[in-house]
Amino acid sequence: MLKQTFLSKLDKLQEKYKKIQEELSKPEVIQDVEKYKKLSKELKELQEINDLYERYKKVQEDLSEVKELLKSDDKDLRELAEEELERLTQELKKLEEELKLHLIPKDPNDKKNVILEIRAGAGGEEAALFAADLFRMYQKYAEEKGWKITILSSNKTGLGGYKEVIALIEGEGAYSRLKYESGVHRVQRIPITESGGRIHTSTATVAVLPEVDETDVKIKPEELKIETFRASGAGGQYVNTTETAVRITHIPTGIVVQCQDERSQFQNKQKALKILYAKLKDYYERKKQEEIAKERKEQVGTGERSEKIRTYNFPQNRVTDHRINLTLYKLQDILDGKLDEIIDALRAKELEEKLQLVEKEG
Repeated sequence: MLKQTFLSKLDKLQEKYKKIQEELSKPEVIQDVEKYKKLSKELKELQEINDLYERYKKVQEDLSEVKELLKSDDKDLRELAEEELERLTQELKKLEEELKLHLIPKDPNDKKNVILEIRAGAGGEEAALFAADLFRMYQKYAEEKGWKITILSSNKTGLGGYKEVIALIEGEGAYSRLKYESGVHRVQRIPITESGGRIHTSTATVAVLPEVDETDVKIKPEELKIETFRASGAGGQYVNTTETAVRITHIPTGIVVQCQDERSQFQNKQKALKILYAKLKDYYERKKQEEIAKERKEQVGTGERSEKIRTYNFPQNRVTDHRINLTLYKLQDILDGKLDEIIDALRAKELEEKLQLVEKEG
């Protein structure tokens, strides 16, 4: 049985659904194209949970009738009632779980594309090589999901690693899956630069930001400091002799982005702005979350990037996600983009925590 807190929420949503239906039948609303469009969208969003709740109430009624039949003197009727009781009980349980999931607040960014940023952390050249391994892992995962991945900015090292790589990942549900990857990733292995065969620990940071529309973040032209310079490749050699690379500083926040991968200054500027908009949206949302956290201690799924979220141990063929204490002995599969087992487990944990919060808040 669903708790009263859930039932109250469902009753309110159903009441809202019926009110929107009534509004949509009014002539003045039908004539107002924008309002009609907005209400129709709201109605569509509430349709599934309304239908589930209607079915839930119907199954409850059917269960009450079946329980009455169990009191019958007719043996055959009682046997049929027992079978029906089992079926309806299972259906009710399934409907309860589906309704609970629908009550969890949706992440408005889940359907958005992703700005993926990977930076080498502690460990010098080995950290840069690990950053390249992580980028390849996400490339493979994107390919498996049918997503498109485009490098926006990169800074390669002489051995083929990345000091930093930023990419745009476009595809259905990209952010809803990759958002769990933000944090510090740690690798334990013998670096190719190590002659003594000792195991080293290195790190790389991963940031997953939702791509934002320019209308979501307001930037005044005077807030930007735009500089151009000559793009250089690994080891410092010049890619070209003209100033096509672009560096943009957002003066109020001090956020700096740069792009040098494209041949034209205009293309580099457009890519740099795309990264800047995503970083600014993330910056302002984090400031807002910090303010909320002062008032409410319990936070679900904030995913602080300072935490070491995952360790990749080569000698033991082991990958451990520290947030959920999940250990898998299939390191190469994971580095080849087989991330669903980890992401599904992280998603299930987050849903469980959010569900507890919904129940607690009533």
